[in-house]
Amino acid sequence: MKVALVTGAAGGIGAAIVRELAAADIAVVLVDRDASELHRVAAGVTGRTLSIVADVSSIDQVEAAVLEAEATLGPIDFLVNVAGVLQSGWITEMSDADWYSTLAINAGGVFNVSRAVARGMISRTGGAIVTVSSNAGSTPRVGMAAYAASKAAATMFTRCLGLELAKYGVRCNVVAPGSTATPMLTDLWKDEAGERAAIEGVPESFRVGIPLGRIAQPEDIAAAVRFLLSDAASHITLQELVVDGGATLGT
Repeated sequence: MKVALVTGAAGGIGAAIVRELAAADIAVVLVDRDASELHRVAAGVTGRTLSIVADVSSIDQVEAAVLEAEATLGPIDFLVNVAGVLQSGWITEMSDADWYSTLAINAGGVFNVSRAVARGMISRTGGAIVTVSSNAGSTPRVGMAAYAASKAAATMFTRCLGLELAKYGVRCNVVAPGSTATPMLTDLWKDEAGERAAIEGVPESFRVGIPLGRIAQPEDIAAAVRFLLSDAASHITLQELVVDGGATLGT
C-alpha cells in the first residue's frame, strides 16, 4: 500500500484530499496543528490513517512528524503540501506578525516538510510531491499581498525542488486553486454578496469574475492533486495546474 502525507489535513481542501487518497486505497498521514479538527476528519475516513498534530512552520515538529509517519506506516510515497493561512489587509496597515507568520507557514512550511520528506524519496529513487498553492501566486490581488507573496514563493520553490529531484525519479508539481468553498474563503464574506462578487468580479479591485460561473468545491482541487500523484501523470513534473474556473484567464 502506498503512503501519502498531507499537511493542512484538517482544512477544507486538505480534508477533501485525504478522502480522495483514502478512496484510492492509499494510507494517509494527516498533519495539522488543529488537533480536534484533525481527529474529526480522520474519524470520517475509511482506510488506514495516522493523525499527527504538528505545526509545519516548526522544523523540529516537522522532522518528528516525518519520522513517526514512516515508522508507523512505512516510507512516504506521496507528499501533498496544503497547510496555509490567509491574512488579508492593505500593505500599509499590515502588521509585522501577519506578514512573517504567513510566510513562515505558507512558504516556510512547504520548505520544511518537502525537505524532510524528499530525503527519503531520494534514497528510494521515487515519489511525487504536490504543493497546493493559489492563483494569487501569479496574479496580483488587492489586500492579499502576504498571501500572494507566500504562495508565489511556495510555487517557485516546488518547481525548483522538482528540477533538483528529477534525476532521482521524484516528480514535483503545483495545483493552484482559485476561490474555493472553504472556511478560509467564506470567513472573509460578510453576507451572500461575497460569493456573488467572487463569481461576477470586482472591477474596482481589478479582479475579473469566474467564467465558469461558480466557486470551486474542495473536491475539484482534490481530483487535480490525485491526478498529479497518479501514474497517469508519470511524465509530468515542474508544472502548475490552475484550477480556478478561468478566473485568471488562463495566465
